[in-house]
Amino acid sequence: MAPTYLMLLWHQHQPYYKDLIEDRYTMPWVRLHALKDYYGMVAELRDFPSVHVTFNLVPSLLAQLQDYAQGRANEEAFEVAFKPAAALSLPEREQLLHYAFQVNRENLLYRYPRFRMLFEKANPGELGTRLAAAFSEAELRDLQVLSQLAWFEETWLTSDAEVSRLVRKGKGFNETDKIILRKKEQELFQAVLQEHRAALERGQIEISTSPFYHPILPLLCDTDVALESHPGVRLPRGRFRHPEDAVSQLRAARELHRQVFGSEPAGLWPSEGSVSDEALALAAGLGFQWAATDEGVLGRSLGIGFARQSDGSLWGGHELYRPHRLETPNGPISLFFRDHEISDLIGFVYSGMPPESSAGSLMDRVRRAGRSMGDGPAVVSIILDGENAWEFYRENGRPFFRALYGMLARDSEVRAVTASEALQKVEPGRLSHVVPGSWINANFDVWIGAEEDNHAWDLLSNARDFFQQESAKPGHDPDQVRLAEQELCVAEGSDWCWWYGPEHSTANDEEFDWLYRKHLSNVYRLLGAPAPDELAIPVKRPRGTAHNVEPADEVKAVIDGLVTNYFEWLGAGVYSPAATSGSMHGPTPALDSVHYGRSDSVFYLRLDLNRLFLQSHSEFSIRVTLEAASTLRVHAHIRRGELRETELWTNDVPVPRESLGDSFEIALGRILELRAGYDLFGLAADKYMRAQVSVWEQAIPVQVIPQEGWLSISANRDSEYW
Repeated sequence: MAPTYLMLLWHQHQPYYKDLIEDRYTMPWVRLHALKDYYGMVAELRDFPSVHVTFNLVPSLLAQLQDYAQGRANEEAFEVAFKPAAALSLPEREQLLHYAFQVNRENLLYRYPRFRMLFEKANPGELGTRLAAAFSEAELRDLQVLSQLAWFEETWLTSDAEVSRLVRKGKGFNETDKIILRKKEQELFQAVLQEHRAALERGQIEISTSPFYHPILPLLCDTDVALESHPGVRLPRGRFRHPEDAVSQLRAARELHRQVFGSEPAGLWPSEGSVSDEALALAAGLGFQWAATDEGVLGRSLGIGFARQSDGSLWGGHELYRPHRLETPNGPISLFFRDHEISDLIGFVYSGMPPESSAGSLMDRVRRAGRSMGDGPAVVSIILDGENAWEFYRENGRPFFRALYGMLARDSEVRAVTASEALQKVEPGRLSHVVPGSWINANFDVWIGAEEDNHAWDLLSNARDFFQQESAKPGHDPDQVRLAEQELCVAEGSDWCWWYGPEHSTANDEEFDWLYRKHLSNVYRLLGAPAPDELAIPVKRPRGTAHNVEPADEVKAVIDGLVTNYFEWLGAGVYSPAATSGSMHGPTPALDSVHYGRSDSVFYLRLDLNRLFLQSHSEFSIRVTLEAASTLRVHAHIRRGELRETELWTNDVPVPRESLGDSFEIALGRILELRAGYDLFGLAADKYMRAQVSVWEQAIPVQVIPQEGWLSISANRDSEYW
């Protein structure tokens, strides 16, 4: 019987969590997955030299791994995890509690009795300041250590003497234990890349790549391509068409791969298996020899379906179980199409079975699939994430890997080969066109079409247009232009729209949303322009709901920055933003509430600033816009808790503060208070006005109130609108 070749591809990817301007990692997931996943998956192959595997290392992950391996990663959660417990501030305690329990409970958290006890004390549904203050110094120290050990590489938990000692100790950790553990983490970061290089050099693995920041290539080339895979899908307001960006992301990926591994990659896993004729032609033109996607794309391209028979063979398998050669204007490129069912069994089913049973089931399915080719050789492609499934397996999947690799090493019918090796084994099919699609439902609906997704694309389009126009002007620092372009490329990544829309959600929705808007804001900032106010408004719909109580009576407040007495703001309207949204800085908003109201001729505004925001932000500005017949803009600059400077414009014409007399007052104390006469913005007594408040830090908007756009306010309670 002809052999069956198994092309097994593990796709390793993390979003780009680094804020390039601040040189700071905003979330810890690259570090934690580097501790748990990447080393062991390739190291297990040492004992099975005949088993060949393909690893896809996304450049955005690879660049971040280099930062951690070389000790360059500035990550606050990392520092909090190892800071002396006695020195943790209240916000740092809250951050420790926020991330410590975001781990698989059954297999990783509950294996440590002390960790489980701390989890049950925390009751994560009620995280907050009160809870953070309730943990003792000893409990915090144990939590710091155990929240790291839970993510640690499985083989090191038993084979490394110092790490295994900490596992056995289990509780009552001291600061010396933390120093040792931090040193071990650094060693493991370095070992990740070393182990991949070693396996590559001995010819046991192939390393492929993806476009640098993991964008959906077909949509970068042209968002209208989504219509072919889903006719009638709602598209963003503006068409995004920048194939030159797709080329840039692919070219940068090849260059980083060459720097790290000494040669350019032969293969491409396009982000989320997303392909189109245009994207594949660009890849072929840059020298990629093969790419891969899902069986659904092949089925739609050939106009056939794949039906699994009772004997395990596949109707249509003669097409699925071989590579295909696509002719493009830039030359040919070979395509692999993953067996969707078998790949998903690894990702979602086999974790619930004993390792030998699940590995045996997988091998049996691969054999049966190969027989679909009759007397000819077959290539069965199994492709899936190499990170997300293993925490649901016992011992992080290591027993499953060893069982599977062992069976492959002994099997005479199934041979594990790399993608490039597979191309030499089987005569390819021929394609003249691929229907655009991804490995999820053979379309792009996860990343475009929903209201949030389309809004994110519009924000990206605006920033892309701004960059193209502004960067061409003389006088910009070339380094700033390059950094702005890099921020734009980061924002083109697929991960942001993965979390937008109705399909996916996470405990870190706000952080992802904030980081996306921060990358776009940095594009404007680096080129010397303020970011648009709309970038302070969350794209992701808030889990909470903003509340607005309209004014009930006239306001007669003393403008002194204090709540002088209970009655002065009693008749004011109050706008309270959603408790879990509205800030570019994650869960800490700048403003807790806005009080607003009027008298016969004066508009009053009171802003209650968040205490934690004031503690962590020494310099920022507050912008107030009042509109009626004309527009009044007020910029209040705050440094170290003091109001240092106030600028005003009427219809964009600067107004000297001294010329306003009693028409304008502003004061900052525990709160910020402001009064503005109707004459400054042309408000008649019986007409509407509208107001908006935004908070800015370093030319980047961090919050807009109301996030829905504007507060509409009646000028006089005797008017018909009251």
